[in-house]
Amino acid sequence: MTYMLLVMEESKRKRSRTPEEGRREMERMVGFVQDLQARGLWKGSDSLRSVSEGVRIEVRDHQRTLRDGPFAESKEVVGGYVLFDCASREEALAIASQCPAAEWSTVELREIGVCYDEDEG
Repeated sequence: MTYMLLVMEESKRKRSRTPEEGRREMERMVGFVQDLQARGLWKGSDSLRSVSEGVRIEVRDHQRTLRDGPFAESKEVVGGYVLFDCASREEALAIASQCPAAEWSTVELREIGVCYDEDEG
């Protein structure tokens, strides 16, 4: 099964950390990813740039609308993701619990699946 960890960081915290704190946190995350790679579980990971550099796209009635960030103020922003394979939900939860970002952010665990399931309506 494939799972994704979404690292949800508080907007204020990300802006207020020192460069040294940011480097230290990134080094810990790199070590976490390297461990997943060594275990043959890692599929991909990356950090996301600031929401102020994002764009939201909507297409309605064949008309495209673009909205540049920043968007409505939110308490948390998605700062990055880690994609990995493992055998069970229990193993995925154990891996997520080892993610260093869980110490300073919220780490959301989601299994990769189909976007529409007829049984769910």
